[in-house]
Amino acid sequence: MTTRAASRPVGTVTRGTTNPNRLRRMDRWIAAVHGAELRRSADPVAVDLGYGAAPWTAVELLTRLRTTAPRTRVVGVEIEPARVAAARPYEREGLAFRHGGFEVPVPGSPTLIRAANVLRQYDEEQVAEVWRRLCARLAPAGPAGRGGLLVEGTCDEVGRRHVWVALGPEGPRTVTFATRLGSLDRPSDLAERLPKALIHRNVPGEPVHAFLRDFDRAWAAAAPYASYGARQRWIRTVRDLKADWPVSDGVTRWRQGEVTVRWEALAPGTVQESSSARF
Repeated sequence: MTTRAASRPVGTVTRGTTNPNRLRRMDRWIAAVHGAELRRSADPVAVDLGYGAAPWTAVELLTRLRTTAPRTRVVGVEIEPARVAAARPYEREGLAFRHGGFEVPVPGSPTLIRAANVLRQYDEEQVAEVWRRLCARLAPAGPAGRGGLLVEGTCDEVGRRHVWVALGPEGPRTVTFATRLGSLDRPSDLAERLPKALIHRNVPGEPVHAFLRDFDRAWAAAAPYASYGARQRWIRTVRDLKADWPVSDGVTRWRQGEVTVRWEALAPGTVQESSSARF
């Protein structure tokens, strides 16, 4: 990453492209998977890092998280000062906007950091350092929970296709693929939305390539279920995929057009290499 003076935000300005409801699938997953951690926290703070040229995603994140954790506060962080100034009129109880970058300029340790479509413009070699920096800012694990969560990934402009990595204070945990099923011809269509850590690894010999290959094969084998609808075909596909891949969620999430896989199975390198799960 570009080295910055200590008093200046860490990172570079993104394109800032954003749309209302773009991150609804990611928000829905966060609320379901991380809601209990937010409720347990004495001060549940969620950071929308790099929210873009308009504050819609931060406003929506507050609304969605408060349905499951009513005390949650959201702080939108942007490296471009003009974007922060434009967002300030939207501030209200529980929602604030700050100028900053990967240093995450909020007091204490956030329970959630969401960084959607932020690392797309960075080099793959820069990702690990950004992850380390952000994970170091998360609330630590304790006797009552696993600590804070970093959700970093990419989606299309209207939020139909997402892929994201979930990380805790210890490092990467899972990779989630989420889609509007009616927009999908085959699961590997999601490859174009792989996060920066994986998108250049979708080549023969890499685990993520093998996973998407097997996903497509299971989708093809489940074609007879299409007569019951795309959702039933997806559910059958993931059931078959689970025989060979460490799928970590269940039918409740599959019905949403999602599937979550352990990070170590898709991390660059050898599938069986357990150290891949660490930074």
